[in-house]
Amino acid sequence: MAAPRREVKRSGSIVPCFLFVELGILGGTAALAYQLEFTDAFPVHDGGFFCRDPAYGRPYPGPPAASRAPPALVYALVTAVPVLTIVVGELLGRLGGARGGRDPTILWGECCYLGAPLRRLLRFLGVFSFGLLATAIFANAGQVVTGAPAPHFLAVCRPNYSALGCAPPAAPPRFVPPGGTPCAGDPPLVAAARRAFPCKEAALGAYAGAYAGLYVTLAWRGGGSRLAKPAAVLGFAAPPFLLGALRVAEHRNHWGDVLAGFLTGTAIAAFLVTCVVGNFQSTGESGQGVGGGVPRAPPELPHPQPPLEEISVTQARRADFPAVT
Repeated sequence: MAAPRREVKRSGSIVPCFLFVELGILGGTAALAYQLEFTDAFPVHDGGFFCRDPAYGRPYPGPPAASRAPPALVYALVTAVPVLTIVVGELLGRLGGARGGRDPTILWGECCYLGAPLRRLLRFLGVFSFGLLATAIFANAGQVVTGAPAPHFLAVCRPNYSALGCAPPAAPPRFVPPGGTPCAGDPPLVAAARRAFPCKEAALGAYAGAYAGLYVTLAWRGGGSRLAKPAAVLGFAAPPFLLGALRVAEHRNHWGDVLAGFLTGTAIAAFLVTCVVGNFQSTGESGQGVGGGVPRAPPELPHPQPPLEEISVTQARRADFPAVT
């Protein structure tokens, strides 16, 4: 028996919309993230501090590249792990019979076919890329607006306590108001030490882990081991938690900075999954995903039994007629 042909629809707007709208939004988001991260277009808020504040008096842990989790490694992992998870999951779903639900194949022009699996893959990866850039923007914007010092702020600021009129260490600490030049340290290091809240690395890690974990939970419909999905989700959630703990242990962030980053990344991932990609389901898809095949028909409900009143009336009517011998 030949397989049924999939529905083909013509559309002259899907490719221009993808090129000029979707890619335009991604390009604008990437440009804004670049401006917040690598330029001085948005200066960091210059807030005051207390003299010899123990919350900011930790030793300098060294440049970011000297960390046990350098930024280059963090950015590579938060990008590669969810992308590989989605690509492998969609390939397994394609091989297992889940072909994007009932979505038709889109024909653009006379030569370009956009099948449901390809559009599904591009949709998930595009939303993930947008969310990753949006998480970086939210984290960088929070750092620029608040200007919260890192635990090692005083070590790189190197304030001249005598010139600032700070009392000896035994006296109550004096607040140094913003403005002027209270720091004698390297200006780039001082500016970087003022960008601690929220922790950007924790936000990106939480977003990537939550997005990949939600994809595995919602898109995979395998009927095998009951521990496979929980183990995968915990595997995605453990690295961001360890990254946050490492940032605190190295005196690069406070626990409040890390928790704020976790909340930011997780909230953005949950919003995109539930409100944008529709819980990773295709149009017309019902209980079908990675590792799933044709959805099962619902079981037939048993016929309801007649009430006791009807049974009593029926037996009374039968008693009125004599038995035929």
